[in-house]
Amino acid sequence: MSSGLDGLYQEVIMDHSRRPHGHGLKDGAAAESHQINPTCGDEITLRVHAGEGGIASISWEGHGCAISQASASLLSDLIVDLDEAAVRERIAAFRELMRSRGELEGDDELLGDAIVLGGVSRNVARDKCAMLAWVALEDALQRVP
Repeated sequence: MSSGLDGLYQEVIMDHSRRPHGHGLKDGAAAESHQINPTCGDEITLRVHAGEGGIASISWEGHGCAISQASASLLSDLIVDLDEAAVRERIAAFRELMRSRGELEGDDELLGDAIVLGGVSRNVARDKCAMLAWVALEDALQRVP
């Protein structure tokens, strides 16, 4: 990846970290999950809000590094109004990107702006930060009645 692209990606991550989308827990959730990254102490509580035929939105609160906060923000934009199968497809694609150790670029059709986190996968300790919200969403989906 070029240094110019790396800089742009870092800017997107910092912007989502400073002004996170979907931040603030909302009432009326179909399910909730609380996850902790024991490696660094990042935490997130994520709520899934159901809509007609899918997930209307997620809301979340958490604290931790810019990567974990930006990842939750990017995720909240990505899954709005998708059905569960489409959400699970995106979780799987993101997990594959994080496991690639920087070898994959990511599918922007599936991951949208979340592909900016692909560079994080080069650092094993930081990929857990990026995955935290996605793991919380996956766990919450298992709890939806």
